[in-house]
Amino acid sequence: MSARTEPEPQPATRMHGGRLVARRLKAHGVTTVFTLSGGHLFSIYDGCRAEGIALVDVRHESAAAFAAEGWAKVTRRPGVAALTAGPGVTNAMSGLASAQQSRSPMLVLGGRAPAFRWGQGSLQEIDHVPFVAPVVKDAATAMSTAEIPGLIDAALAAALAAPSGPAFIDLPLDHVFSEAEEPGAPAPVPDAAAGPAPDGPALERAVALLRGAERPVIMAGTNLYWGHGEDALRALAEEAGIPVFLNGLARGCVPADHPLFFSRTRGQALERADVALVVGVPMDFRLGFGQAFGAETEIVAIDRARPDREHPRAVTAELYGGLGAILDALREGAAGGGPARTAAWVMALRADETDRRAAEAVEFADDRAPLHPMRLYAELRALLDRDAIVVGDGGDFVSYAGRVMDTYAPGCWLDPGPFGCLGCGPGYALAAKLAHPGRQVVLLVGDGAFGFSGMEFDTLARHGVDVVAVMGNNGIWALEKHPMEWLYGYSVAADLRPGTRYDEVVRALGGHGELVERPDQLRAALARAFEAGRPALVNVLTDPAVAYPRRSSLA
Repeated sequence: MSARTEPEPQPATRMHGGRLVARRLKAHGVTTVFTLSGGHLFSIYDGCRAEGIALVDVRHESAAAFAAEGWAKVTRRPGVAALTAGPGVTNAMSGLASAQQSRSPMLVLGGRAPAFRWGQGSLQEIDHVPFVAPVVKDAATAMSTAEIPGLIDAALAAALAAPSGPAFIDLPLDHVFSEAEEPGAPAPVPDAAAGPAPDGPALERAVALLRGAERPVIMAGTNLYWGHGEDALRALAEEAGIPVFLNGLARGCVPADHPLFFSRTRGQALERADVALVVGVPMDFRLGFGQAFGAETEIVAIDRARPDREHPRAVTAELYGGLGAILDALREGAAGGGPARTAAWVMALRADETDRRAAEAVEFADDRAPLHPMRLYAELRALLDRDAIVVGDGGDFVSYAGRVMDTYAPGCWLDPGPFGCLGCGPGYALAAKLAHPGRQVVLLVGDGAFGFSGMEFDTLARHGVDVVAVMGNNGIWALEKHPMEWLYGYSVAADLRPGTRYDEVVRALGGHGELVERPDQLRAALARAFEAGRPALVNVLTDPAVAYPRRSSLA
């Protein structure tokens, strides 16, 4: 009988650092990387090409960062950007800060001067980590080729862990071009829908409040979306009869035509509520730093993780952890009698909501030329599919959209968020259309915002991405000009060139462009833009005298 022969051990697979990057990203489900060409990234490009990861190149690194954030916003999976050293990384700072404030999970891979030459004055040599660190959850530099896969595991885990946000890895040139052995399977990343069970005593207090509430409200925001809590929130609202208000990425988590969804009556509802469930949204300037709620309103703060700053006003109960589990526990604990107890409250809000929506009909039908923004949105709303993704990039023009553009599904409304960075729109729209090629993607852009990233229409054209952009062109910085004139009787640094033909710019970049000067031209121009089969801009001249009615958000 012959002796048993053991198989020969197979040599470990060695590959260059760029291939290790790509294989690790692919193992975590990454399919697309946004970038702008740079020599520090060549080995990463080679690795992505070998692994079948799409490389989408833009015209400015800020657009790559915003596209990575936009990918996260429409997929709830980390978006990835690869940016060259020095100015490539510094150009991404606004996108990283935006992702930090919107809790968007994303990863930026930065090129870095070679480690073996560090300190000798290589091209674009600068230590990125110290200035990136304040706006990311995790920032690290690869000290060897072998470290790269583990750093990607750690960065993606940090990006997805509650509260989610951006992460950064610096990749020295010599390390990504050198070889190392491929390690084993990647470490698991957190489940965004999971989290600790709700606190017992705090849950009891919250349940007791809900059981006695006659005028409850739910005010939910972006972290509801990141925590996949929309189904549980809708079930709680329905069983307890609670009106729902949404902002940020939570828009669409309860459809706009749901009987318990409200938007026009938010101010009076929050002020009159006896109990408010504040879910996944900070009490920042958007909620008057907590003063949007009545002095007697009992507040229950609910989120994925404890906030990094104190609430600006006292709350009665705090519940942090898995949002689905928390909201389900509230629903089960407060079961029985809710809709009957709150019926008069819901009916009164609905009557006021209906009246306020009806009052908008006058502005929707406004026949002035240049156009009132509300007339523009009236025409656009009639052409949008229920699952259309709408991206806002502007100030005054997008403020009107935030008020009247209804959203029916999660991940269908993207705007600059609390960081308020203009120029984010083309990157967001690029990512949205690549992630959901069968859906309408509409970019609402102010003429001011166009100046930040208008060249990205070249990116859209080169990659065959048929986003439809609609511009409100009033020739001013309206959110600054009107308040300044009210304060001082004059304005400075608030005027643009009136009537600029941005549509001709888009045509020169390979897209479809049209100018609209009168309301009767608008519907047909929008229809042609949707049918163009290439990126399009409908440049609508809007009335500079029209000012969005709002209080200052600077304080």
